[in-house]
Amino acid sequence: MLRFTCILLICILGSFFCFARAAFNLSLPHQHPDPESVAQDVQWKLNVSLSRREALSLTEKDQCITGNPIDDCWRCDPNWYNNRQRLADCSIGFGQGTLGGRGGMIYTVTDSSDHDPANPKPGTLRHAVIQNEPLWIVFSTNMVIKLKHELIFNSYKTVDGRGANVHITGNGCITLQYVSHVIIHNIHVHHCKPSGNADIASSPTHVGWRGKSDGDGISIFGSQKIWIDHCSLSYCTDGLIDAIMGSTGITISNSYFSHHDEVMLLGHDDRYLPDSGMQVTIAFNHFGEALVQRMPRCRRGYIHVVNNDFTAWEMYAIGGSANPTINSQGNRYTAPADPNAKEVTKRVDTDEKDWAFWNWRTEGDLMVNGAYFVPSGAGLSDQYAKASSVEPKSAALIEQLTFNAGVFGEAR
Repeated sequence: MLRFTCILLICILGSFFCFARAAFNLSLPHQHPDPESVAQDVQWKLNVSLSRREALSLTEKDQCITGNPIDDCWRCDPNWYNNRQRLADCSIGFGQGTLGGRGGMIYTVTDSSDHDPANPKPGTLRHAVIQNEPLWIVFSTNMVIKLKHELIFNSYKTVDGRGANVHITGNGCITLQYVSHVIIHNIHVHHCKPSGNADIASSPTHVGWRGKSDGDGISIFGSQKIWIDHCSLSYCTDGLIDAIMGSTGITISNSYFSHHDEVMLLGHDDRYLPDSGMQVTIAFNHFGEALVQRMPRCRRGYIHVVNNDFTAWEMYAIGGSANPTINSQGNRYTAPADPNAKEVTKRVDTDEKDWAFWNWRTEGDLMVNGAYFVPSGAGLSDQYAKASSVEPKSAALIEQLTFNAGVFGEAR
């Protein structure tokens, strides 16, 4: 009887601690225990890369080193084409350590078709991304991949568009659901529309019925260790990138966003507590022409927005609800002409008495054309001492750091 009672007590306590961990979000997979130290590490890497550039002659600077720590990590290797997987060493921020398909075989996509999402043809992108083993996916030539339905990834995949001009468009677009270690690099994603109510393969052995998707460019759902780099995203039905339902360990870098309303959503719902563990780095991106709002719009979590160029917006740039932490460092915010839309920030559907304690900080940001950022909470105190111990690089360097944002070689 005593043994049974002990076992019962252990089960009850175990259930309680599991509930408490989920409720207070103390241990999402890959959630970092000290997010300020991650922000500090991003600044340290940036300082090192820029210092290396300053030490070079003018001729050497023109050849390779840009000061962007991600690009300088791999682009200076003249043999990068034969050493593609070196890219996996180059991520920064919360997505650092994302392996993608590192260590796996090279899979070359040779067929741009997407005729049967339930039974994809070998040689297609859909066939590549559902495989169980790590794969580094490249493309044999330029191609436009018009999806029939959403493209569901398996874990440990890199989609590497370097050396080709690759467009993903059509129905559903990219879905990262309950996966980890995915890198998407140098890909155009655009004109994505809702679709579904169909059988779609998510692995070589599983085909499942999918309801209607939202039409996001890239949907990140319950996933960790995701790195999106040097992509160009535009003209989708819902978000260009949405990360929800306990996703964390994400870096979105060197990408170009344009022609869209609700650009980026981070967090599922104000009441969804697990998103308190969401940690996202947004670095060296260019938020370009014809954008309206949500760059990003955050619920809960810790969001580090560092050295991005915000060309303009119609409503606001950074919004949030449910007490997210926003750490904005070294960005350039260029406000629109509309005198009623100069504020960078927006607390969504929240009274000032409630958001006054939210931790929103601006440091080293350059405000152009009347732009202004409204800080709050610990953003006005010493909570960010660690993150601020390395001075963010001047926003005057934004053009240099974001010069290659988006797909390489794309005309702006």
